[in-house]
Amino acid sequence: MITSGLFMAINRLKALLGGALAMVLGGCSHVNDYGAELPYDAWRLGFLAPNYMEVWIETANVVDVKGRVFGRAMSGIAAIQTPPNLRGNPRGWPKRPGDGKGKYVWRADVPRLIYVRWQSLAEPQTYEAFIDIPEATRNAMMEVKQDTYCRATKERITDHRELLVIGLAPGGIAKTWIRGICLDPIEVSRVQGQIVKKGPYDGLSDGHYYRPPNQESQAYIDKFGIPYGSW
Repeated sequence: MITSGLFMAINRLKALLGGALAMVLGGCSHVNDYGAELPYDAWRLGFLAPNYMEVWIETANVVDVKGRVFGRAMSGIAAIQTPPNLRGNPRGWPKRPGDGKGKYVWRADVPRLIYVRWQSLAEPQTYEAFIDIPEATRNAMMEVKQDTYCRATKERITDHRELLVIGLAPGGIAKTWIRGICLDPIEVSRVQGQIVKKGPYDGLSDGHYYRPPNQESQAYIDKFGIPYGSW
């Protein structure tokens, strides 16, 4: 069943593109086994959160450049670190964000719009955001970087920026990057999400959130609070 959030994503996409859903991308693309014009089989959608600021993703829906909708491309807990003894620092974002917790979006072409609705368990609060993926980012996702030096393996490989990573933070902040296994991340956007007035689970849970923060996260929040404005 298509949710109201998914309908909103589709309607907004139509408004943004004015009914002209097209992709103008050059380079080394080819049609893969799923009919998508990519230089690899699939791109990956991953999510992360700042230290101790736990996030539960209710849904992440993707609309690709061909207008196809991929509902619940990702859901569940975002990747997070909770260092013991409150030694972690949740302020800001890492210079090289990881892949995040996520899934490959099979059969999709490069993304044009991502709708995400999530629970910020640290507050708690429910947010939603529309993340537009600009043409420059889509072009970068199509590039083939041959003979790339990989610091992790000390080898030269062919790499692509097929990893799309979204950081979700308290206050409704959604920060997006693209990166490759061995390629530096490129910042895509920083979006201010909106509070979902119906509450968690689109108003279907009587105001109950997925769960409270874990013990280490709650201890950090109790002692230091939430560093709003640092993301």
